[in-house]
Amino acid sequence: MNLLQTLEAEHVKALTKKKKTDFSPGDTVKVMVKVVEESFDEKTKQVKRRERLQAFEGVVLGRQGQGLNENFTVRKISYGEGVERIFPVLSPLVDSVEVLRRGRVRRAKLYYLKGLTGKKARIVERQDKDRGAADAAE
Repeated sequence: MNLLQTLEAEHVKALTKKKKTDFSPGDTVKVMVKVVEESFDEKTKQVKRRERLQAFEGVVLGRQGQGLNENFTVRKISYGEGVERIFPVLSPLVDSVEVLRRGRVRRAKLYYLKGLTGKKARIVERQDKDRGAADAAE
């Protein structure tokens, strides 16, 4: 392993301690994104900075990359239009990723969903039999 890969692995290990990314393509997720708003106040001649969290809820189409360069694509339908956003997994602007539903899919990239609407675009929910037993034991 060369020096660059070693440094990247250390950086990833430090960042993954606080973030848990346990989702896959087909899952419906809610991504909480930090939005920074800056405005200039004429009276005090200062720049005011506000941070807030904004939810982006949709289906994960796929994950790309590895390590620090890992991204995932989320697609949702907003007012009849398809909206996609690409989020870096280890970004400081991504506050949290919450899995709402687990989807049962047979592909790693779900780009075929872009052309489908209505009932055709539905993804069947995954029934984890072993996950239920593990949750009951806790």
